[in-house]
Amino acid sequence: MTATTALLALLGVGVAAGLLLIAAGARGVEATDVPSKAQLWIAGLRRHAHARLLAAAVLAGLVAGMVTGWLVGGVLTALAVAGLPQVLGGTRGHDRALARIEGIASWTEMLRDVIAAAAGLEQAILATAATAPEAIRAEIEDLATRLDRGDRLGPSLRLLADDLADPTADLVLAALVLAADHQARQLAELLGELAAEAREQAAMRMRVEAGRARTRTSVRVILITTLAFAGGLVVFNRSYLEPYDAAFGQLMLLLVGALFAVSFVWLGRIARLRPAARVLTGLTQLPTGATEVQP
Repeated sequence: MTATTALLALLGVGVAAGLLLIAAGARGVEATDVPSKAQLWIAGLRRHAHARLLAAAVLAGLVAGMVTGWLVGGVLTALAVAGLPQVLGGTRGHDRALARIEGIASWTEMLRDVIAAAAGLEQAILATAATAPEAIRAEIEDLATRLDRGDRLGPSLRLLADDLADPTADLVLAALVLAADHQARQLAELLGELAAEAREQAAMRMRVEAGRARTRTSVRVILITTLAFAGGLVVFNRSYLEPYDAAFGQLMLLLVGALFAVSFVWLGRIARLRPAARVLTGLTQLPTGATEVQP
């Protein structure tokens, strides 16, 4: 292997790493004035996961560039490794969202039962924080901490809506904010109806996910077959790919790789369930008022 080939491989990996960093920076990071413990923990996990993925992409691009001697090959390999988890996806995100919806429903029922026993809304939140469902316990404990230190109930509930960032949670928290600000009556009955609605949404998501599972499997088969075929040509029939050694061949390889990338991203979007739009994105603009509610 010549020094020129190694240099081209390093340049290819550098270009790919630069593109990945630019894409990550363009996405930006949305911050809040006082990030919660849950937000900090999730952000830390994401940073570590992104760092490991970027390192794996750079290493794979370096190896591919040195094996093939193609600058474009190193770039495409690095981008493929970085993008495969996003394209292939999985059910982890769906399972987490489903667990959160069910947790919101269970916590809403807990609030309903405590309020029905002649407790105020703030007392009900404090009483249920330690036993809240695990999927949302960190956010509920942050809410209880804010209330313990004397923060007002309305603004604290608005912060909880930002922490959960879930349409189902918006429905429940909108009722709680309005109850806290306007002394709403019959809150226990309303919470019972909202809990039933949350469970219906969870059941609907399960039905939709079952229908998309077949599409997701097809996408994985197509993607793995294509990559395996390309890798097999590089390993077992290198002479077939000799036209790509020239500069014009590298341009054609870049074009083909771009077309495949667009196709795989499109297939991934078809197989992935779009997150539902939040109903209350302007929750912070709701009027503030009293912090207690009658049972």
